[in-house]
Amino acid sequence: MNLRPTLNDFRLIGWGIGRVVLSVGLIMAVPLATALICGEWNVCTDFLIGISACLIFWLGTEITCRVTLDLRVSHGLVVVSAGWLFAMVFGAIPHYLSGHFSSFLDACFDVMSGFTTTGLFLLQDLDHVSNGLNMWRHVLTYAGGQGIIVVALTFLFVRTSGALSIYLGEGKEEKLLPNVVNTARAIWMISLTYLVIGSVFLFVALKTCGMTPGRSFLHSIWLFMGSWSTGGFAPQSLNLLYYHSFTIELITMAIFVIGSLNFALHYSVWTGKHSEIWKNIEIRSFAVTALVVTFFVSLGFSKLGVYTTINEFFRKGFYIMISGHTTTGNATVYSSSLVNEFGVLALWAIVFAMAIGASAASTGGGFKNLRVGILIKSLWLDIRKMASPDSAVLSEKVHHLNDLWIDDPLARSAALIILCYIAIYFMGGLLGVAYGFSPSVAFFDSVSTGSNTGLSAGLVSPVMPVLLKVYYTLSMWVGRLEFISIFALIGMGASIVRGRKVGGS
Repeated sequence: MNLRPTLNDFRLIGWGIGRVVLSVGLIMAVPLATALICGEWNVCTDFLIGISACLIFWLGTEITCRVTLDLRVSHGLVVVSAGWLFAMVFGAIPHYLSGHFSSFLDACFDVMSGFTTTGLFLLQDLDHVSNGLNMWRHVLTYAGGQGIIVVALTFLFVRTSGALSIYLGEGKEEKLLPNVVNTARAIWMISLTYLVIGSVFLFVALKTCGMTPGRSFLHSIWLFMGSWSTGGFAPQSLNLLYYHSFTIELITMAIFVIGSLNFALHYSVWTGKHSEIWKNIEIRSFAVTALVVTFFVSLGFSKLGVYTTINEFFRKGFYIMISGHTTTGNATVYSSSLVNEFGVLALWAIVFAMAIGASAASTGGGFKNLRVGILIKSLWLDIRKMASPDSAVLSEKVHHLNDLWIDDPLARSAALIILCYIAIYFMGGLLGVAYGFSPSVAFFDSVSTGSNTGLSAGLVSPVMPVLLKVYYTLSMWVGRLEFISIFALIGMGASIVRGRKVGGS
């Protein structure tokens, strides 16, 4: 039987959560500055209230929860899972105060969607929100793409062993540098470098479309943040359709494909290991599944006689497929078009792409290409063993920065996480069907939330049932953290109720 958590355990966890909430307050300075520059005084007040709430909570944890002990792995996992929920609640304060949400639950849904880089939203009248709020929406998804914990690690955690425990809890496995705090800073350096480059390209494209310099500047930053973080947020309700620009579609596609790659792969390429691009199992897995899904999407379109020209297919079908496969959620078609024009075959092909998702330790969600590659290699190894003499010694490996030899624990771990994703996809789909939505719509939106994609077939809206809002919010949270830290939080809850007291019988 597990031991019941002690007061010091709760203090350590509370201290860590306080640091996470403080990081949310710190990044609120960006939309606050935007509102100040734009003269949006009511919006400034909203963010000052949000920042104040974060600071008060952090000060409370610093006073009541400070201990000399360091975080262990069990503590770190709980800090991550619970910290994301606290970050959602505090991050929703400016959202709710804006007046664009019918309930605080809707505001929490949007914040969780941003932090998990999902991109679905319940915000009402998006086309007329303030610049400050729009900046907050995109900063949420940009920070969430790197990871809330990475934000906190960059400045607020200095004890290496404790920092490592919470870094691993956010679903990241590779360290770019020996020190995990330096790894967090390296991730930010990569993202900020791309932010400058990508925003310049988008700014030029938007200016060419006729936007004023001020709007071009803001929209270029927002579009980059939504694409790079594979979050799919856009400043207008029509998403990419608003711009009617093939150039912007090409630029955003390049950004979210690059953004969906593992940060460790980025770092390897940056440090001269260019061969990793074609040797990496994730790149190969992505290429194969993308080709397979493209074939079925094109087959579905040909049967229905839609999007038959190369230009139409690339801008509508292929763009949506890549947006779904990288779990981005940027859209070049209306939600209704996915159901009414794509047809069953193309629609379910995109569901398959969303379910698989992007790379491990990236901004993307889903099963991850690495796990798919490991599972396929493991199955191939089993087939070879069955076809070989008992005395044969066989092995298989995948290349992911280093050679990984396939063994039973590695294969079981990959299979377990994939089964967990399938479970949340399936339960969400059944819940949607229970509320009267068609299976195609219900499962499309369920997979989109669980894989943190953000495309919608029309189910997600401010008027959907409350239970679906709650389930989708939890599904985004669980899917982004890849279950392990969630299991740790559940295990801690069970230990509180049923655990044996320290020193007890």
